[in-house]
Amino acid sequence: MPSVISTDVLIVGAGVAGLWLNARLRRQGFSTILVENQSLGGAQTVKSQGIIHGGAKYALHGALTGASEAIADMPRRWREALAGDGELDLSGVRLLSDAHYLWSPGTLAGNLTSFFASKAVRGRVDQVKGDQLPPALQDPRFKGKVYRLAELVVDVPSLIARLAELAGDGLLAGQHIEPLFENQELIGLRVDGRDIHAQRIVLSAGAGNAELLASAGISVPAQQLRPLHMVLVKGPSLKPLYAHCLGGGPKPRITVTTHPAANGEWVWYLGGDIAEADGVAREPAEQIAVAQKELANLLPWVDLSQAQWATLRVNRAEPAQSGLVRPDNAFLADQGRLLVGWPTKLALAPDFADRVISALEQDAIKPSNPPALPEFPRPALGQTAWEQLLP
Repeated sequence: MPSVISTDVLIVGAGVAGLWLNARLRRQGFSTILVENQSLGGAQTVKSQGIIHGGAKYALHGALTGASEAIADMPRRWREALAGDGELDLSGVRLLSDAHYLWSPGTLAGNLTSFFASKAVRGRVDQVKGDQLPPALQDPRFKGKVYRLAELVVDVPSLIARLAELAGDGLLAGQHIEPLFENQELIGLRVDGRDIHAQRIVLSAGAGNAELLASAGISVPAQQLRPLHMVLVKGPSLKPLYAHCLGGGPKPRITVTTHPAANGEWVWYLGGDIAEADGVAREPAEQIAVAQKELANLLPWVDLSQAQWATLRVNRAEPAQSGLVRPDNAFLADQGRLLVGWPTKLALAPDFADRVISALEQDAIKPSNPPALPEFPRPALGQTAWEQLLP
């Protein structure tokens, strides 16, 4: 192993943002090393619901918002990649659902009229009925309305596995990561005793960015953590459902995605308003009780008598915002040789890569054909919460 390893771009954090960026850069001819101190996608990415948002959930009052416009093009870019003819070849990644749905329990007709008449969703939604309904809603007792969104839901573990394939020889499992300085200038990182020099260093480590910045003596950009308290339900009677249930407020009352468990059963992963502020304050048993009551009210025909339940606390790492609000876009701060960013949502990974590539172009950073990389220890794939909590 050489005393110093050189690469064009050194990336820290192998969640979806780092993995997508790494694959984009390699496709453009850059030499890259992607360092991960845990598992691939295991911190925040594998805990996401896999929804490739197009912005509709951010316009539930019929008004265009910064978030709804910033994310509007993401489903198209993901679809092209999943078909094998986009900016990355993600063919082979499992698509859980070709659409996500908005589901009204039948009491919000007034709000829905303005919402579906708005420019925010025009051309993005269609009402569905009968056998077009999601399987879990195909019951005679269902009296609500369902609208199909031009969004999609991906199987996150298969996405991580495919992006890891595209990483080639550049994945590095490293526990101890320290900044390397020369004449007070950051020139690379020391990873488990390996000195790695790079033209640019990208921090995409989610919550880990804060510690990495502190170790380099950098206080800007600051990070915020927005907590969630998600609920997991696994049982033999569950059928696929990928939908936001609309409530009376600006956020979905509950968001349900469905995921395959290793034993062949389905797992419902519940987010939305139930997982936000009030849900965060609840203890796990209370949060499960609230979710049980909510599902019994909304879907009384679903037999949950044999279901297993668990909760999962998730911290969404983002750039600090006034009032702890959600950022609209992927975020990137340019600190000279250091680029620091957060994708802010799974769907915005392509936007994050765009921003890094634009920063490289502005600084005239080009592939330099450094020496071949040595063989690295590779990080393991992240494991889903349901396999850990609901065996």
